[in-house]
Amino acid sequence: MRRRWLLTLTTVSVAVADGHHSQTPSASCPATQGVIGTVSALSASGFTLTTANGTKLSVGVILPATLTFNTGAPEIMECVGGFCEYKLDGSEVWLKSSAGEKFSVPGNSKFDIRVSEPYHYICHFG
Repeated sequence: MRRRWLLTLTTVSVAVADGHHSQTPSASCPATQGVIGTVSALSASGFTLTTANGTKLSVGVILPATLTFNTGAPEIMECVGGFCEYKLDGSEVWLKSSAGEKFSVPGNSKFDIRVSEPYHYICHFG
């Protein structure tokens, strides 16, 4: 079953090549309430959301960069636009993930990600 996501956001947070993050503050996003949940917090490269059924996820965009992310809970990274290369902790092999593909990252771990064009993602936690 394919899910369709409808989300209109007025705040943007992106990871940039120097590792700093840019956030433009705005009002709350009432358009998202009742559609998939509510915006609960800004994360390093996007928005953390809680869906109506309690599922937590993050949506965002990573601009061209090579970054390292630490994980607490297991994560599934779903590419919805662009592509990335990623390397899981302990591996020396870079793998590619494109639009429509997913990759899993164990909890209490880390992964490197590099992008050469904007990478749009949904990160599923747990």
